[in-house]
Amino acid sequence: MKYLTDFGDQAVVLPVAAAVLLALLALGWRRGALAWAVSVTGVLGVMLVLKVITLACGWRVVGWTDLVSPSGHTAASSVVYGGLLALLAPQSIAGTGLAAIAGGAVALLFGLTRLALQVHTVADVTVGAAVGVAGTIAMRKLAGQRPRRVASPLLPAIVLAMMLLFHGDRLEAESHIRWLALDIWPLTLCR
Repeated sequence: MKYLTDFGDQAVVLPVAAAVLLALLALGWRRGALAWAVSVTGVLGVMLVLKVITLACGWRVVGWTDLVSPSGHTAASSVVYGGLLALLAPQSIAGTGLAAIAGGAVALLFGLTRLALQVHTVADVTVGAAVGVAGTIAMRKLAGQRPRRVASPLLPAIVLAMMLLFHGDRLEAESHIRWLALDIWPLTLCR
Protein backbone atom coordinates (compact mmCIF):
# COMPACT_ATOMS: atom_id res chain seq x y z
CA MET A 1 0.00 0.00 0.00
CA LYS A 2 2.82 2.38 0.85
CA TYR A 3 4.33 1.96 -2.62
CA LEU A 4 1.05 2.89 -4.30
CA THR A 5 0.14 5.75 -1.97
CA ASP A 6 3.55 7.35 -2.56
CA PHE A 7 2.43 8.21 -6.10
CA GLY A 8 -0.03 10.61 -4.44
CA ASP A 9 2.57 12.45 -2.38
CA GLN A 10 3.05 16.11 -3.25
CA ALA A 11 6.68 15.35 -4.12
CA VAL A 12 5.36 13.28 -7.05
CA VAL A 13 2.08 15.01 -7.87
CA LEU A 14 3.52 18.53 -8.14
CA PRO A 15 6.25 17.67 -10.69
CA VAL A 16 3.76 15.57 -12.67
CA ALA A 17 1.27 18.46 -12.69
CA ALA A 18 3.98 20.92 -13.79
CA ALA A 19 5.15 18.57 -16.55
CA VAL A 20 1.60 18.12 -17.84
CA LEU A 21 1.05 21.87 -17.86
CA LEU A 22 4.24 22.47 -19.82
CA ALA A 23 3.44 19.62 -22.22
CA LEU A 24 -0.07 20.96 -22.88
CA LEU A 25 1.39 24.38 -23.60
CA ALA A 26 4.09 22.90 -25.86
CA LEU A 27 1.43 20.92 -27.74
CA GLY A 28 -0.50 24.16 -28.29
CA TRP A 29 -3.59 23.34 -26.22
CA ARG A 30 -3.78 26.62 -24.32
CA ARG A 31 -7.35 26.13 -23.17
CA GLY A 32 -6.49 22.66 -21.87
CA ALA A 33 -3.42 24.05 -20.10
CA LEU A 34 -5.51 26.79 -18.49
CA ALA A 35 -8.15 24.26 -17.40
CA TRP A 36 -5.38 22.06 -15.99
CA ALA A 37 -3.74 24.93 -14.09
CA VAL A 38 -7.00 26.29 -12.69
CA SER A 39 -8.31 22.88 -11.63
CA VAL A 40 -5.12 21.52 -10.08
CA THR A 41 -4.34 24.80 -8.32
CA GLY A 42 -7.95 25.10 -7.18
CA VAL A 43 -8.03 21.61 -5.70
CA LEU A 44 -4.70 22.06 -3.93
CA GLY A 45 -5.81 25.46 -2.61
CA VAL A 46 -9.15 24.17 -1.33
CA MET A 47 -7.40 21.24 0.34
CA LEU A 48 -4.89 23.56 2.01
CA VAL A 49 -7.70 25.70 3.43
CA LEU A 50 -9.67 22.64 4.59
CA LYS A 51 -6.60 21.06 6.18
CA VAL A 52 -5.65 24.26 8.00
CA ILE A 53 -9.17 24.79 9.31
CA THR A 54 -9.70 21.20 10.45
CA LEU A 55 -6.24 20.94 12.01
CA ALA A 56 -6.64 24.26 13.83
CA CYS A 57 -10.29 24.05 14.79
CA GLY A 58 -11.13 20.38 14.45
CA TRP A 59 -14.62 19.05 14.05
CA ARG A 60 -16.14 22.06 15.86
CA VAL A 61 -16.07 24.04 12.62
CA VAL A 62 -17.34 21.42 10.20
CA GLY A 63 -19.44 19.33 12.55
CA TRP A 64 -17.85 15.91 11.86
CA THR A 65 -16.25 14.20 14.81
CA ASP A 66 -14.00 11.97 12.70
CA LEU A 67 -12.76 14.61 10.24
CA VAL A 68 -9.16 15.15 11.31
CA SER A 69 -7.30 16.26 8.18
CA PRO A 70 -8.84 15.84 4.70
CA SER A 71 -6.76 13.56 2.49
CA GLY A 72 -4.53 15.58 0.20
CA HIS A 73 -3.19 12.39 -1.39
CA THR A 74 -6.71 11.45 -2.41
CA ALA A 75 -7.67 14.89 -3.75
CA ALA A 76 -4.40 15.60 -5.58
CA SER A 77 -4.23 12.14 -7.15
CA SER A 78 -7.84 12.38 -8.25
CA VAL A 79 -7.44 15.71 -10.01
CA VAL A 80 -3.99 15.01 -11.51
CA TYR A 81 -4.26 11.37 -12.58
CA GLY A 82 -8.04 11.32 -13.02
CA GLY A 83 -7.92 14.68 -14.79
CA LEU A 84 -5.26 13.44 -17.16
CA LEU A 85 -7.36 10.37 -17.98
CA ALA A 86 -10.37 12.60 -18.63
CA LEU A 87 -8.38 14.95 -20.87
CA LEU A 88 -6.79 12.15 -22.89
CA ALA A 89 -9.89 9.96 -23.28
CA PRO A 90 -11.15 9.45 -26.82
CA GLN A 91 -13.20 12.46 -27.85
CA SER A 92 -16.23 10.30 -28.53
CA ILE A 93 -16.54 9.39 -24.83
CA ALA A 94 -14.87 12.36 -23.16
CA GLY A 95 -17.23 14.34 -21.00
CA THR A 96 -18.41 15.12 -17.50
CA GLY A 97 -19.46 11.54 -16.80
CA LEU A 98 -16.10 10.17 -17.80
CA ALA A 99 -14.33 12.82 -15.74
CA ALA A 100 -16.38 11.86 -12.70
CA ILE A 101 -15.66 8.17 -13.23
CA ALA A 102 -11.93 8.73 -13.81
CA GLY A 103 -11.58 11.07 -10.85
CA GLY A 104 -13.71 8.80 -8.67
CA ALA A 105 -11.78 5.66 -9.57
CA VAL A 106 -8.45 7.30 -8.78
CA ALA A 107 -9.86 8.80 -5.56
CA LEU A 108 -11.17 5.39 -4.51
CA LEU A 109 -7.82 3.74 -5.18
CA PHE A 110 -5.77 6.31 -3.28
CA GLY A 111 -8.40 6.70 -0.57
CA LEU A 112 -8.29 2.98 0.14
CA THR A 113 -4.50 3.10 0.46
CA ARG A 114 -4.77 5.94 2.96
CA LEU A 115 -7.35 3.99 4.98
CA ALA A 116 -5.33 0.77 4.83
CA LEU A 117 -2.27 2.62 6.12
CA GLN A 118 -4.45 4.14 8.87
CA VAL A 119 -3.27 7.69 8.16
CA HIS A 120 -6.78 9.03 7.45
CA THR A 121 -10.34 8.44 8.51
CA VAL A 122 -13.23 7.65 6.18
CA ALA A 123 -14.38 11.28 6.52
CA ASP A 124 -10.88 12.55 5.60
CA VAL A 125 -10.82 10.40 2.47
CA THR A 126 -14.40 11.28 1.53
CA VAL A 127 -13.73 15.01 1.68
CA GLY A 128 -10.50 14.61 -0.32
CA ALA A 129 -12.31 12.51 -2.92
CA ALA A 130 -15.16 15.01 -3.26
CA VAL A 131 -12.78 17.92 -3.79
CA GLY A 132 -10.61 15.96 -6.24
CA VAL A 133 -13.52 14.68 -8.31
CA ALA A 134 -15.06 18.17 -8.43
CA GLY A 135 -11.73 19.46 -9.74
CA THR A 136 -11.58 16.71 -12.35
CA ILE A 137 -15.09 17.51 -13.59
CA ALA A 138 -14.31 21.23 -13.69
CA MET A 139 -11.13 20.53 -15.65
CA ARG A 140 -12.97 18.51 -18.28
CA LYS A 141 -15.65 21.19 -18.67
CA LEU A 142 -13.14 24.04 -18.89
CA ALA A 143 -10.80 22.27 -21.31
CA GLY A 144 -13.22 22.06 -24.22
CA GLN A 145 -12.45 20.08 -27.37
CA ARG A 146 -9.00 18.49 -27.37
CA PRO A 147 -6.84 19.19 -30.42
CA ARG A 148 -5.86 16.07 -32.33
CA ARG A 149 -2.10 16.61 -31.76
CA VAL A 150 -2.57 16.24 -27.99
CA ALA A 151 -3.59 12.58 -28.39
CA SER A 152 0.02 11.53 -29.00
CA PRO A 153 1.69 9.08 -26.59
CA LEU A 154 4.16 11.82 -25.61
CA LEU A 155 2.06 13.15 -22.74
CA PRO A 156 1.49 9.79 -20.99
CA ALA A 157 5.19 8.99 -21.48
CA ILE A 158 6.19 12.26 -19.80
CA VAL A 159 3.81 11.58 -16.91
CA LEU A 160 5.09 8.05 -16.43
CA ALA A 161 8.71 9.23 -16.49
CA MET A 162 7.98 11.93 -13.88
CA MET A 163 6.09 9.47 -11.68
CA LEU A 164 8.96 7.01 -11.71
CA LEU A 165 11.60 9.70 -11.30
CA PHE A 166 10.02 11.22 -8.19
CA HIS A 167 8.40 8.12 -6.65
CA GLY A 168 9.63 7.57 -3.12
CA ASP A 169 10.36 11.24 -2.49
CA ARG A 170 8.29 12.88 0.22
CA LEU A 171 7.50 16.54 0.59
CA GLU A 172 6.32 16.30 4.21
CA ALA A 173 3.72 18.97 3.46
CA GLU A 174 1.54 17.87 6.36
CA SER A 175 4.04 19.05 8.99
CA HIS A 176 4.20 22.50 7.39
CA ILE A 177 0.42 22.68 7.17
CA ARG A 178 0.15 21.61 10.80
CA TRP A 179 2.57 24.38 11.80
CA LEU A 180 0.54 26.91 9.81
CA ALA A 181 -2.71 25.71 11.37
CA LEU A 182 -1.50 25.62 14.97
CA ASP A 183 0.86 28.58 15.18
CA ILE A 184 -0.52 31.32 12.95
CA TRP A 185 -3.13 33.83 14.10
CA PRO A 186 -6.17 33.98 13.66
CA LEU A 187 -6.31 30.20 13.56
CA THR A 188 -4.91 29.99 17.08
CA LEU A 189 -8.24 31.46 18.26
CA CYS A 190 -9.84 28.04 17.72
CA ARG A 191 -7.92 26.59 20.64
